[in-house]
Amino acid sequence: MKTTEELLIDRPDYISRLDAWKDKSSLVKIVTGVRRCGKSKLFTLFQNKLIKDGISKEQIISINLEEPDDIRKIGLKYNEKNLLTNYEILLDYISSKLQSKKMNYVFIDEIQLLENWQHLANGLRLKKNTDIYLTGSNAYMFSSDLANTFGGRYIEIKIQPFSFKEFYTAYLTKNNLKEKSLQEVYNYYISESAFPQIIEFAGKKQLITDYLINTVYLNTIQKDIIKRFNIQYTDKLDSVVKYIFDNIGNETSFRNISNSLEFVGQKTSIPSIELYVRGLIDSYLIYKCDRYNIKGKLFLTGNSKYYVADIGLRKALIGQQDKDMGHILENIVYLELLRRGYNVSVGKIDVYITKNGKKIRETLEVDFVAQKPGEPVEYYQVALYVLDDKTLERELMPLQKIRDNNPKYILSMDYGTGDNNGIKRINVLDWFLDIKR
Repeated sequence: MKTTEELLIDRPDYISRLDAWKDKSSLVKIVTGVRRCGKSKLFTLFQNKLIKDGISKEQIISINLEEPDDIRKIGLKYNEKNLLTNYEILLDYISSKLQSKKMNYVFIDEIQLLENWQHLANGLRLKKNTDIYLTGSNAYMFSSDLANTFGGRYIEIKIQPFSFKEFYTAYLTKNNLKEKSLQEVYNYYISESAFPQIIEFAGKKQLITDYLINTVYLNTIQKDIIKRFNIQYTDKLDSVVKYIFDNIGNETSFRNISNSLEFVGQKTSIPSIELYVRGLIDSYLIYKCDRYNIKGKLFLTGNSKYYVADIGLRKALIGQQDKDMGHILENIVYLELLRRGYNVSVGKIDVYITKNGKKIRETLEVDFVAQKPGEPVEYYQVALYVLDDKTLERELMPLQKIRDNNPKYILSMDYGTGDNNGIKRINVLDWFLDIKR
């Protein structure tokens, strides 16, 4: 059986995005995403493609700033903030490796570990024969300082753990299978994890839990929240994380979190909760989905919904939550919409409904309002099953109240497709895999 090191699962969507910007040396390409989601492996895949396309190995310079051998080889040192210093040393090292009269492809992993890394990237960008690719695990690295340093001359490519489609491919590849029940693989997907390394641990629940808690979660908390904000690690931080993980798909406010923690004897200030949540979002462990008034075409302030980067990580932290299967599916659809390049929000629409002879104003919810830049809005409802008449009526109603002709979908586990006056019903597993039936 192949080991994980040998098992490189192709990620064609991300590779095509990198390839689209190849040789545009005036632009720095920055790949961002939660720790251990496969950024380094993506670089390996892309470097393999470059070599296959005729680029020599001498034209490729690859450095991992989390790798002690690379740090020692270059001669970098740590400062009191645990950042690598003297970017000039790294710039000189890379410059000494550049091939003259040829394009050079420079890959640097976890660039945020280098103090003043922007100056290094800008110095390389100004060389006419360097094409620069960086990875980072923190959204806060995209500060106003970065925008000023690069003058907008950078491209961000956001990467997530495996999509269901990628996980399905990895599962078949590892087990030397040609096909497998989509439902069965989906059950593995939500019970184990979408982090690529988990493929090696398939079925070994304790190893999976240890990896997710220690290598992914605690590593991220320590490096991206504790050190960044210079705060103490406390049970309160864990409690905030667990509250958000336990309430995926529910409207949430900092006040809600504070009240819930105080109820169990963990009084936490709203500013502290806000700080923790900002760190979790910036480290890509959670995503914030704001509310959008569909008729008024404006975003609403106040409560938002939160979704987690990986359902397996959620399970490792708070345990199996079978009662939340609907919200779990909703979470995965949300991530897939982001992966496909949509801007996503929660839709709200005010309607008047007659009950007991009286007109009552109600606010209906559309799970997701999704739009790609320059393209029409699309509306999505997500439910486990909708073939029951009452359930189908409930899911259809918000979509039916939207008075435009933009695409409207219901995604569910029900087999096959259907149509209700232009509202398309699609099997969600087929949708994940782009299968047309």
